[in-house]
Amino acid sequence: MSVRYDWYQSETKVVITVLLKNATEKNYAVNIDAEKVHMTADGYELTLQLLHPIVVERSSHKAFPSKVEITLAKETGVRWDALEQKASNVTSDAPPPTRQVKNWDRLVSEEEKNDEKEAKGEAALNQLFKKIYNSSTPEVQKAMNKSFSESGGTVLSTNWNEVGKEKVDVKPPEGTEFRQWDQ
Repeated sequence: MSVRYDWYQSETKVVITVLLKNATEKNYAVNIDAEKVHMTADGYELTLQLLHPIVVERSSHKAFPSKVEITLAKETGVRWDALEQKASNVTSDAPPPTRQVKNWDRLVSEEEKNDEKEAKGEAALNQLFKKIYNSSTPEVQKAMNKSFSESGGTVLSTNWNEVGKEKVDVKPPEGTEFRQWDQ
């Protein structure tokens, strides 16, 4: 019967946690080799072909009430992509697959252009304001923030010389009136 296990790693070691209750009562045994870990217990067996070699002398195992922790010392500080070798890795001498490099700036600009084309109505207006805000100077951004927040969202100015002098008054749309809420 197989057992459940999980693993994690640091720069110097790989830790395999085998979930097995009362391992000492089940006569567990762990055999650690440079490229293989084998654990047995009454009715349980686990064999792992490791992805990279380890240092056997600095590796160990310890039983806890609900698990067995196997600590393997890495031979090199390489990050392991997986714990075990895949069947194709064992028999194949093919070079590792190359990583595809993505130009994230180009992808973001393409996505923004698509969003601009698809936007209509209020969404298009909001995108326009975002574009103005993101491409403006800190002074203009400060003016936009101050005018919008002080006017309750009724004024949006980009002129800091005008907005910076005094509090921005509320200017409701034509045909409506502004009322102060009583506290």
